[in-house]
Amino acid sequence: MRWGVATYDTAFGYVSAHGAPLIDLLDPKPDERVIDLGCGTGTMTVEIAARGAEVLGIDGSVEMVNTARSEHPNLSFAVGDAHDFTTGEQYDAVVSNSALHWMTRDPSAVISRVRAALRPGGRFVAEMGGAGNCAALITAVQTAWRVFGLPEPELPWYFPTPGQYAARLEEAGFTVRLMEYFDRPTRLAECPDGAADWVRLYAPELIAELPPEVAGPVLDRVNELAAPALRRESGWMADYVRLRFAAVV
Repeated sequence: MRWGVATYDTAFGYVSAHGAPLIDLLDPKPDERVIDLGCGTGTMTVEIAARGAEVLGIDGSVEMVNTARSEHPNLSFAVGDAHDFTTGEQYDAVVSNSALHWMTRDPSAVISRVRAALRPGGRFVAEMGGAGNCAALITAVQTAWRVFGLPEPELPWYFPTPGQYAARLEEAGFTVRLMEYFDRPTRLAECPDGAADWVRLYAPELIAELPPEVAGPVLDRVNELAAPALRRESGWMADYVRLRFAAVV
């Protein structure tokens, strides 16, 4: 997934805004060593550092990491693929906010790399999309593609059930201390064209695969299909469902 930095920092500002409970759950202590996995432009990295921890932000996007380094020159950032990153020393904690569901190639490999980065007693704290996340949005996309006779879209996310993800954690040697699963309807304040804008922002690769003359009508149909469930008088909503967990080695 190739994020535009401007898009990430504006359209998805709520990702950072909803990170506060996760930082409280992490409860970083002064002088602890923490990895912010999937750090983006470093917004949450800064918040963790403000509590006195030594933080390393890791992201797969060179553009994101370069922006983070430019905006926060006093902090440490590195480009790395979460599926195979390594560290020279062990850390007290790894935290990840709204990033694990993008790491679809091998979710168990990501967990294994996190496990390897942690010292004995270290903790893994994260929030991600859970089963049912964006169900109405995804159904609208899949239905619109079928209406236009297009191949089934290959969706770029992994949304596990609590049981599925807990099993992966336990297989990697973690003990799950907390697993929360909850609805979090979120206003799409930066999506004036509703579900169509959501697709443009979150799954641009799906649009890129369509003939130019088809893309507009398909997205119009996505809006028509999603509107009954997600359009309100106050604006469009996203039907988010989240997993928030804490696990220890």
